[in-house]
Amino acid sequence: MFLARRFYIAMAAVAFVLASGVLYAPLFWLGQVLLLLLAVVLAADVVVLWSLPEVSAERFCSDRFSLGDDNEVTLRLTNRSSLRLRLTIIDELPAQLQERHFSLPAIVNANSKTDVAYHVRPTMRGVYAFGHVLVYAATSLGLVERRHRCAEPCEVKVYPSYLMLRRLELMAATDNLMEIGVKKVRQVGNNTEFEQIRDYVQGDDYRTINWKASARRTHLMVNVYQDERAQQVFSVIDKGRLMQQSHEGMTLLDHAINASLVLSYVVINRQDKAGIITFADHFGSFVPAERQSSQMQRILECLYSQQTTFGDSDYSTLTPIINRLVGRRSFMMLYTNFTDFGCLSRQLPYLKLLNQRHRLLVVFFEDDELSAYAATPARGGEEYYQHVIAEKLIYERRLIVNTLRQNGIFSLLTSPKSLSVDVINKYLEMKSRHLLA
Repeated sequence: MFLARRFYIAMAAVAFVLASGVLYAPLFWLGQVLLLLLAVVLAADVVVLWSLPEVSAERFCSDRFSLGDDNEVTLRLTNRSSLRLRLTIIDELPAQLQERHFSLPAIVNANSKTDVAYHVRPTMRGVYAFGHVLVYAATSLGLVERRHRCAEPCEVKVYPSYLMLRRLELMAATDNLMEIGVKKVRQVGNNTEFEQIRDYVQGDDYRTINWKASARRTHLMVNVYQDERAQQVFSVIDKGRLMQQSHEGMTLLDHAINASLVLSYVVINRQDKAGIITFADHFGSFVPAERQSSQMQRILECLYSQQTTFGDSDYSTLTPIINRLVGRRSFMMLYTNFTDFGCLSRQLPYLKLLNQRHRLLVVFFEDDELSAYAATPARGGEEYYQHVIAEKLIYERRLIVNTLRQNGIFSLLTSPKSLSVDVINKYLEMKSRHLLA
């Protein structure tokens, strides 16, 4: 038995009446009557509550959660008694969620069921263990509560953001990708693979006119080309210590993993081949670039197990290993984090070597908090000094972009929150310009 909040409020009111009896004697006798009445009502509430059948609860959720997304959990409550019950539900959430004051109110009518839903947003990959569902039931009086331990503990694996893939698939089917920021990229120049000959329409490029076909058909015909297909696109993910930096509760590695998964889906749907490479102080995982229907599941399982390390990433061994494993010239999208120009200077020779054999795009991150701080006005000498340091770090990131460009390496400086959309747009832009290989 657990005494409810309503009981303590009633006791406080009775105590106040009894104390007031010091000033006005009849209030003391009234307080005693109220105290006796409260004891009788409390005893009746206990008897009624413990004579009712037990309340049951079931937990329904997916067998896997999506990292960084809102995942729904539904609790189905069943009241088999003939009374309307007020319930307080406490689901024993996984420790990774760090939620210590979680509770849900509900009212279930007699002999009925009701569903209560809530959402969890995991920010770490791994196995999440749910405990029991604790249901505290009370009658309409609400003086005491009876605890029911329901539902069995279960485990749920948290994978990279596969819910984003479902949204992309739906938006692509309805041609609404622009709603999430994916741009429609105009095709530049002639594509590399011939597709068909069709009638000329106003706006077609005159250079694509097929004069022989036009002479035979007595009206203008044009050649239609399609994007070059079956190009290899690898997401190369740095797992070093600099990728442990956090943004909105998730590490930069997790943001890069989510973006890699989404990019792989887009790549395969564009008839290209998607693969994964991970590294840190030593070479990590390798998923060869393919476009079979099972490729996304292989990529998902590979990304699920990736973790950051506390050492510096070794770029010196990355290039020869990639050249040995990937014989064909491919597009390498490298997710890393350069905090200052010195970080780039140490790795630039290895990036240039990798760019000689493959087409390299370096993706690194803006510090949103640093930019927001630099935009605030400075007050006092110490803050002026701090603003100068912040602006210097922001300038160095711009300098990194220019240095990479001068060395023939493409780059993308982006915020973690817009990473997935930005890498998709960059891939589509470079594909339209035939720069993937």
